[in-house]
Amino acid sequence: MFVPLHDDNALKAIRFQYVTIGLIVANVVVFAFEMLGLPEAAIASFAIVPAELVSTAGMIMPADMPFQSVAVPERLTLLSYMFFHGDIFHLAGNMLFLWVFGDNVEDAMGHLKFLVFYLLCGIIAGLAHTFMLPGSPNPLIGASGAVAGVIAAYLMLHPRVRVWVLAFQFIPLRLSAALVLGVWVVTQFVMVLLPEIGPVAWWAHIGGLIAGAVLIVVMKRRDVPLFDKGLSIG
Repeated sequence: MFVPLHDDNALKAIRFQYVTIGLIVANVVVFAFEMLGLPEAAIASFAIVPAELVSTAGMIMPADMPFQSVAVPERLTLLSYMFFHGDIFHLAGNMLFLWVFGDNVEDAMGHLKFLVFYLLCGIIAGLAHTFMLPGSPNPLIGASGAVAGVIAAYLMLHPRVRVWVLAFQFIPLRLSAALVLGVWVVTQFVMVLLPEIGPVAWWAHIGGLIAGAVLIVVMKRRDVPLFDKGLSIG
């Protein structure tokens, strides 16, 4: 896996990535409240709990679940869950990818559309996780699904752009976005095929990826080409 640092991809239509920065700030502020002692039960009330969400939709009635979300209506957790993170590494990883790749996706569709795009990707990611694990009592938090949508959109827009990354955590390389992000995408699909997928919400990542790939086609500005059409790469 690669750690992205910077892409050689200047903004073209917007002067500044206000929404990207705003989303990063919002996630950091929420995490600060978590670190200041927000109770685990309170954090869980903002998380998606698939068994509770499915029960609320009238499909099943699970009996005994460790987390009961009383502070936030279940359907609203499809929005709230993406602003909470399990630890600093969870937060830092998501925000780093959003910082490096979010600005150009925002540039391709404009500020308001990008905000809607990001939230829709997160919602669809949460629904995908719930659909694949409908009986799970485990809470889901994190921006990974929404960020996966940003990754898919960036791949659709700029696969040939060069990205500075750290390989093996310490080797700096300048590689194409297709390689850097393609490795990440393939990893998500491989992981869901394993018999034991662990605590990572791989299905949420895949849901976000599919949402991002579809939504960028319909939400980008008409004058924005896909796949770096007409771009010369140095």
